[in-house]
Amino acid sequence: FLMPYLIVQAMPYTISKWIIPPIYKLWLRKVEGIENIPKDKPFIVAANHTSYYDALLLPSIIVSRLNKKIHALVNSFYWKIPITGFFLDLWESIPVSVEKDKNSKEKNKKAIEKALSYLKNNELIMLFPEGTRSDGKLKKAYIGVAKLALKSKALVLPCGIIGSNKVLPKGKIFPRFARCEVKIGKPISFEKYYNKKISNRLLEEITRSIMKRIAKLTNQKYNY
Repeated sequence: FLMPYLIVQAMPYTISKWIIPPIYKLWLRKVEGIENIPKDKPFIVAANHTSYYDALLLPSIIVSRLNKKIHALVNSFYWKIPITGFFLDLWESIPVSVEKDKNSKEKNKKAIEKALSYLKNNELIMLFPEGTRSDGKLKKAYIGVAKLALKSKALVLPCGIIGSNKVLPKGKIFPRFARCEVKIGKPISFEKYYNKKISNRLLEEITRSIMKRIAKLTNQKYNY
């Protein structure tokens, strides 16, 4: 009984490292900033989000170069769909409540705690601060990325994805004949804030600084 369990547990890492990269390269024109990926410490991947294609794009780049697991923070809505919920659990993703409800605060508190435990275990966290797909232009980001960065004291790796909405536009099932680009920025440390009291104002400031890095990587402006 143990062997099938171990095989299932190893599947996400194996798929990310060996199977997905050659497939994703079909729609990937180039990747810049590979040298910016930290090798010896856990970090938080933060990127813009315009397509479902993004979900496996960054893991296919990062996991193929590091012997670490990467866990994504994902809208809890997708666990309501059995097939997506199964794969999200298989990949050890973390559900977050994007829409406000009476339990959203408690759910997101647990999500942060889970993410912190993975980072403490020298694993990686990936999230899209905007919380949902945009139309190509950056949307206002949620402050969860800043909260996680301060509590974990982990580096934030800003990533800009350009053109993925042309590869797999909203409402489409199959990818089109288009190619996208990924730009990986230098890791950001928020050490200067560690001794400050965590407030919404501070979290907004940190979130804005992360999003401005992402904006620069995608040749955009972040005006929030």
